[in-house]
Amino acid sequence: MTAKLEVALDAITLNNAVTLISKIQNDIDIIEVGTPMMMAYGMDAVRTFVKQFPQLEVLCDTKIMDAGAYEAQLALSAGADYVTLLALSDDITIKEVTDAAHNAGSLVMVDMINDRDPQRVATLQAIGADIVAVHTGVDAQSAGRTPLDDLRELRPLATEAQVAVAGGIKADTVASYLVDEPDIVIVGGGILNAKDPVAAAAAIHRQIIGGAR
Repeated sequence: MTAKLEVALDAITLNNAVTLISKIQNDIDIIEVGTPMMMAYGMDAVRTFVKQFPQLEVLCDTKIMDAGAYEAQLALSAGADYVTLLALSDDITIKEVTDAAHNAGSLVMVDMINDRDPQRVATLQAIGADIVAVHTGVDAQSAGRTPLDDLRELRPLATEAQVAVAGGIKADTVASYLVDEPDIVIVGGGILNAKDPVAAAAAIHRQIIGGAR
């Protein structure tokens, strides 16, 4: 199975993001309305991508921690195919989000950022999480951390959920992540901040296709 490529739209305007996606749409599978973009534009960003790129999936990086069903429904009502929440959330919140998403025909990605307990994966799967995401945040990346070791530890534990990986992945590093067979590869700055974002997206996509299992 070939991994999906998700482009994370964080520090970019909505207009510029639409222009970029129009150029790289054939090399990606999922458009992520990143948390900064969601904070700037709200659910209008989700609706924009759902309308303009119906062939692609849209993820809203809500990073829900509380008021699970209510916050999830905001993104789901806008047409999001995926919503996210943090693994550090209460189990009841995770259950509310998964129920709301599944009732809408959408999926839930649980972000493991700052959760150092790999055994948490078993609980998340039991609750009904569809995807667990290994994620090294931007601030931690500046200190030299990568999500590679976390991916290697978590991958065997995800026996039911899919696995996503995010955190500083670029065209010249993605191959090392593909070895551990993630289901979703999330790239933000590795595309947006590249000298040639279109070429970067194409290069990452080629490697994913080349490493299809």
